[in-house]
Amino acid sequence: MRINIWPAFFVGLFSLGFSMIVWTIYSATQVPVHEDETFFMSYHDLKEDYNEVVESNQKFSNKYDFEITINEKKFPLMITDMFLSQRVLEEKSKHKDIFINGKNLISLAFIDKKTKSLIKDVDISLRVSKPTNHNNTMDFMSKDFKENVSKYNLDVDLPFKGNWNITAKFKIGEDTGYFYIKSNAI
Repeated sequence: MRINIWPAFFVGLFSLGFSMIVWTIYSATQVPVHEDETFFMSYHDLKEDYNEVVESNQKFSNKYDFEITINEKKFPLMITDMFLSQRVLEEKSKHKDIFINGKNLISLAFIDKKTKSLIKDVDISLRVSKPTNHNNTMDFMSKDFKENVSKYNLDVDLPFKGNWNITAKFKIGEDTGYFYIKSNAI
């Protein structure tokens, strides 16, 4: 009598394939999902309101001189980094190596273009985060900034080397400005 092993082989192969599918689904459901919250809104809202964000930045720039200084490097109101991947930043970015592992100083200046005076009543929302997850997200509000004669200052301690993002939203009355930059801590 001859034993045919082919049916057992196919049953074993099917069982292995089915168990790998179950394992993949189980593993995927155990990993947390972090939604992108650029400018403190969901990516769905940003997708629909992107033109309004750009127009708001133009209106903000027409009324106020804005400058953010990160460790003595100055930047205007900008959101263009949101279109760049981390690989592009590593290879071609002018914003490379802005942060340092440890203490970083972020200074904000808002100056009215008409009166040339510092704006004192600014609603600031600023987030410093790793691009991969929300484990190291740091949110700062107006109350966290120290008001200086000409700037708002904030000390931020970055615990890790690697890629970091700053996203911010500034409100002065009815005007809103948005800022987004990607860089890395060395």
